Amino acid sequence: MYLPPSFVEDDLAALAEMIESVGFGHLIVTGPDGLSSTPLPVLVSLGDTMTLRGHLARPNAIWRSAPCEALLIVPLSDAYISPSWYPSKAEHGKVVPTWNYEVVHAHGRLVAHDDPAWVDQLVRDLTAHHESSRSTPWSVDDAPADYTDKLLNAIVGVELEITRLVGKRKLSQNKTAEDRAGVLAGLHAEETRKAREIATAMERRAP
Repeated sequence: MYLPPSFVEDDLAALAEMIESVGFGHLIVTGPDGLSSTPLPVLVSLGDTMTLRGHLARPNAIWRSAPCEALLIVPLSDAYISPSWYPSKAEHGKVVPTWNYEVVHAHGRLVAHDDPAWVDQLVRDLTAHHESSRSTPWSVDDAPADYTDKLLNAIVGVELEITRLVGKRKLSQNKTAEDRAGVLAGLHAEETRKAREIATAMERRAP
């Protein structure tokens, strides 16, 4: 990933938080037929090394490429930035459209876990993570055991043992304070989800 110094995010805790806040990415591997990709909900596990755990449908051939090198792309937020929002446009006109975004690339070694106990624990961990904030959280044990056992047999666990994390926050850090303020005003006026998310990210990362 092209990474100008202004946009680098290299704090490990911040990168883990970025991934956890989304909990979803696009897993890319190279298999017999070339590059393959699949969407993948993931859990971040921090220990001596950072890993990302998820599961795939058994017919999804991607897990059969493991063990292999893999890349998980985790997109956080993005939005179009109009040059008309920059006050400097009126001064010299030397402005062009761009795109602001936040993204993490997790590089590592992918391993498959075709083990019912491992997959069962992963499903329970994923469920607990996403249900914890609900007033009446759903539990795996709420469903009949024979039903969940059948579904567990239909999926395979995957784990990305991370060797390199690359984080990028492109949030107009290379612009003047006046132009950043203009971008924020323009984003707030857009009243779209993407614009709100990038505006919030910019305000969080204000110089």
